[in-house]
Amino acid sequence: MNTLEKLKQFYWPYKKYLIASLFSLLFVVAITVVYPIVLQLTIDEVVLKDRYPLIPYIAAGFFLIMLAKATATFFHQYMGDLFGITSVYKVREALYEKLQVLSFKYYDNARTGDIMSRLTTDVEMFRNFLSFGFSELIRITLLIVISLGVMFYYSIPLALITMASMPFLAVVVFMFDKRVHPAFRGIRKSFGRLNTRVQENISGMNTVKSLSREDFEIGRFSDSNDNYRQNYLFTANIWSKYMPVMEFIGNACAVLLLAYGGYLVMNGNLNLGELVAFFSLVWYIMGPLMNLGFVVNQFSQAKASGERLLEILEAKEDIVEKDGAIDTPIKGHVTFNDVTLTYIKDDDTALSNITFDAPPGKIIGLIGSTGSGKTSITQLITRFYEPEKGEVLVDGRPVDAYKLKTLRQHIGFVLQESFLFSTTIRENIRYGNPQIPEEQIIDAAKRAQAHDFIMEMPNGYDTMLGERGMGLSGGQKQRIAIARAICINPSILVLDDATSAVDMETEFKIQQALKEVMKGRTTFIIAHRISSLKHADEILVLENGEMAERGKHNELVNNNGPYERIYRIQYQDREQIMDTAT
Repeated sequence: MNTLEKLKQFYWPYKKYLIASLFSLLFVVAITVVYPIVLQLTIDEVVLKDRYPLIPYIAAGFFLIMLAKATATFFHQYMGDLFGITSVYKVREALYEKLQVLSFKYYDNARTGDIMSRLTTDVEMFRNFLSFGFSELIRITLLIVISLGVMFYYSIPLALITMASMPFLAVVVFMFDKRVHPAFRGIRKSFGRLNTRVQENISGMNTVKSLSREDFEIGRFSDSNDNYRQNYLFTANIWSKYMPVMEFIGNACAVLLLAYGGYLVMNGNLNLGELVAFFSLVWYIMGPLMNLGFVVNQFSQAKASGERLLEILEAKEDIVEKDGAIDTPIKGHVTFNDVTLTYIKDDDTALSNITFDAPPGKIIGLIGSTGSGKTSITQLITRFYEPEKGEVLVDGRPVDAYKLKTLRQHIGFVLQESFLFSTTIRENIRYGNPQIPEEQIIDAAKRAQAHDFIMEMPNGYDTMLGERGMGLSGGQKQRIAIARAICINPSILVLDDATSAVDMETEFKIQQALKEVMKGRTTFIIAHRISSLKHADEILVLENGEMAERGKHNELVNNNGPYERIYRIQYQDREQIMDTAT
């Protein structure tokens, strides 16, 4: 119940739908209990007393009762659905909003398939309980209470026999719930892993096929699929053990009632119609009690799903906007003062004691081997991560002094792996600035050397792209991403290996265009090619998270340091190879 209590904020505001559903349910249950009473009156007052002319009136009354029950059932089910669907609508929104504010640190450890499973299957399991499971529990309770009241009216001894069997059923149901809940949690986890396996395989299909690893992937999926099957079979085994026990207790009670009730009828202590009605009422109690196993099943699934939803909703937000954060224009003056960054506690540092100053309009080049900390520097500027020590300043203020939206709206990112959405090229370009005029979209595309290939496409800027920009080359996707960054008119521009997927000629054209774009902006160029950052005002050479050297291209190339080694590999060795080939 603790899980339901924590999620109460999402469903309790819509309790009016639940109350309407339960009120209709009360009417349905009351009418249901009338059936055995009508049967008893028909036998005792009509059949046994030869008053057959009353049958048409009883039939007409019975028809009206069934019509009333059908109407009440409609309102009960509709209001129950409205309660469940409206509640999980808010749950989905809260989950999605939470995912938007969680930091990169959360996604570093999360699996896409598992998150998708929580937002779909787990939410649906929770909805099923709100729509049907909770009201079914109330229905069972009402049916048992009202039926017992009628049974005590007919025969106190028979009612006591019925009640004597109920504790046995309750114990079995309790033991069933104790075992089935962990089992369903295991199912939910294994299903999340199965979803992750499918999502990763589809996303990496090019890699799988290019390396002929189809059989390996089939084997990995088979292992995950088998794990899901084993978890489900384990749960089915629990179910198959406990359900027959519940049914046996119910049937044993029915046999005892039939034997003792028949004895009472023969001795004149009970009418035949009352015995028939009593026997029907017994199943109004035993049936729901045995059905309690299904309700417990549904509750256990909802509880397991609710716990997985709460893991997202209660996830720690590492990057929090401080009280009093300001919303002010940013010029782009970036300063690092002795900054150290560690992604995982007690792990190796990603950055160690980094200090530099980048005034507005300055171009900073970042170069180094993979994992040296180049991207980490730019991720600290946007507060994707928080430094372990030191401070990152923008315009003389710590980055956490700004509202997150304000800070990030002034920073334009072009990443090495450019992500495009499944919409038109125009929508992708203006994604960061939806109100930008058409002429500025075209101008940004021209600056990014993207306009020509866009106009060659079937519908120009209205061409729909596939998932993740399917249908475009890597270079075309990067040029659209560059145009998107230009459209937000950032004060700080980050080019994270932005021209790695284009040919040398296109790279030169883009660099020439970006020279105009970079004027007056603080620009960080992360690159492996020296040609991409030769024109930088200052180049920071990183090794293992530390600043190995810094300076202009002409200075560094004569320093006999890491930069000179990179230069020699990219240029001098290439020239020797060309001479040899000649």
